[in-house]
Amino acid sequence: MKGSLVVTLAENVNVRDVLRDRSSFGAEEVEQLQQAIVNQQIQEVREEISTLKAEIDSSAGAAKNDLLRLGIGLYLLGQHKAAHDYLSAVTDSAMGSFYHALALASLDRHAEAEKKFQAAGQLGHDLIECILRRAGAIRVQGRLQEAESILRSAATKGATRAEYSYQMGCILSDRGDTYGAVEYFERAVDMDPENSRALFSLASEHSLRGNDEEAVRLYERSLAKPPQYVGALLNLGLLYEDMGNYSAAAYCFRQILKDDPNHPQALLYLKDIEATSGMYYDEDSVREEARMQQLLSRPITDFELTVRSRNCLESIQINNLDALTKVTEQELLAGKNFGETSLKEVRELMDVHGLTVGQNVAATTTQAQAFRQTDVSPEERELLDRPVSDLDLSVRARKCMARLGITQLAELVCRTADELLGSKNFGVTSLNEVRAKLADIDLKLRND
Repeated sequence: MKGSLVVTLAENVNVRDVLRDRSSFGAEEVEQLQQAIVNQQIQEVREEISTLKAEIDSSAGAAKNDLLRLGIGLYLLGQHKAAHDYLSAVTDSAMGSFYHALALASLDRHAEAEKKFQAAGQLGHDLIECILRRAGAIRVQGRLQEAESILRSAATKGATRAEYSYQMGCILSDRGDTYGAVEYFERAVDMDPENSRALFSLASEHSLRGNDEEAVRLYERSLAKPPQYVGALLNLGLLYEDMGNYSAAAYCFRQILKDDPNHPQALLYLKDIEATSGMYYDEDSVREEARMQQLLSRPITDFELTVRSRNCLESIQINNLDALTKVTEQELLAGKNFGETSLKEVRELMDVHGLTVGQNVAATTTQAQAFRQTDVSPEERELLDRPVSDLDLSVRARKCMARLGITQLAELVCRTADELLGSKNFGVTSLNEVRAKLADIDLKLRND
């Protein structure tokens, strides 16, 4: 049953001993802390961390090991800013530098993380791991070629590690090679079934393709081991909400708020949940809508078409079945090298799934065409023809666009706020997001 985030529990960890033993603190103790959180002893970990923090804050000079314990403990609890504050005071520590780098990366301070990963390797932390993580920090800064060169330089020893496959997958994803990226992410998970970031990336890819059930399964797995990433909790909560599992969605948002009570998205999404959870939906129609949406979102590459047909569709930006319902046969035939043979092939594909080419043309283009025909400049018309994906909307807002068949900005701006709010699970938070994104490019919804 979805929404349980079930994990296999081991014997309870003596959290107090792990955090109070002054003799040493190393990889074994970190693993014990992680296990305690997995064992659902998280409240005990929070309490001990809070006690240790109070002692350190009230002392004149804290011991290096105490700062290390506190900083790493805070990082595992997802309190990255606090982790950075305390680990900054730990000098000449290989482990301290490594976890400080992780905290910096979580705070999107990637240039600083890059230097800290390098320092951790020089101080004696696992050198290959530090090189791979440093490559990741460089990649996020947009230096893809440099990141790939660093990864390949470490391939002799690094290619057998899940981190290597994960980072290569990220580079391919950033370059738009989705299938290559997924292959590397899957390889990373095969090597390390608990690799949270690779699981998160795979879940994101499935969610984008409308494979919500698989996305939920992967997000749940990514959250089974600390640290729990806020992005995974947010995305999983939104997917639970889309499936009508409001209690599980609320649980995800509340988990975020435990460590960050002022997290703006979690607060707004939880408020939406509380307002939405009492609403009634016809379960059969919701299931049918979800099935149809998943079908329409399937990419053309999922189906066996000839190379010519696939290339022709790609050249006119027909990427999924939904796009085929919004284009006429005449428009397809107008495409370069697209003839009657290719058209027949596409008709057969659509017929197998109970669809027809152009079935949604009238419903989705009448208003947009009328809008385009108004007195607008060529520059404005070019802007209106841009895909709605250029707005980089959140998961929830993107799903609303898909439900309403909105693929271009012209189709969005001829909608009213009430029309958008009428879409399932689209609340004021998402409406404000859409309005803000449109305002950034000097557009607005109809009647706004």
